[in-house]
Amino acid sequence: MNLANRITLARIFLVPVVMFFLLVEYKFGTFTIGQLTMTYNELIAALVFILAASTDGLDGYIARKRKIVTNLGKFLDPLADKLLVSAALISLVEMQRIEAWVVIVIISREFAVTGLRMIASAEGKVIAASAMGKIKTWVQIVAITVLMMNNFPFEIVGIPFDKIAVWAMVLITLYSGYDYFSKNRNIIQYS
Repeated sequence: MNLANRITLARIFLVPVVMFFLLVEYKFGTFTIGQLTMTYNELIAALVFILAASTDGLDGYIARKRKIVTNLGKFLDPLADKLLVSAALISLVEMQRIEAWVVIVIISREFAVTGLRMIASAEGKVIAASAMGKIKTWVQIVAITVLMMNNFPFEIVGIPFDKIAVWAMVLITLYSGYDYFSKNRNIIQYS
């Protein structure tokens, strides 16, 4: 098990930590800034989520730089990303911070692109992550973090950044899915 794969596994192991702090009924206290009240649980969950999300690029960078790209890493990296984002979004639905239909759209896109990659793989082709796919991931991370932190610090000045971020996440997620399928439609046509 090389360093890059260990970092990816750490990201997977941080998923239940994020969920614990978001969903546990015991609250570790609250703090107030202006009119915004936030629990320490939410703050801890957001910080752990940011830590986990920041390892996404790190593991790939290390694997490429050290020339230790493995099949296990190719499997675990996208799995870790999907687990982290999906678990966070589902937890936010439970907390009533995001509507279920938004999460269904986002997770459906992930399943669809994964299916496309599986078809391509069966034909001996690889669909690499696109630039739009990477932008989608970072927009999702920003939106999820803001939702976890109850729109902090934007709530203090009355900016509905959480709502703007959710709509940006939905639109970019849908567009990136369209982008993958339009660029790889030949794979589906001949399968």
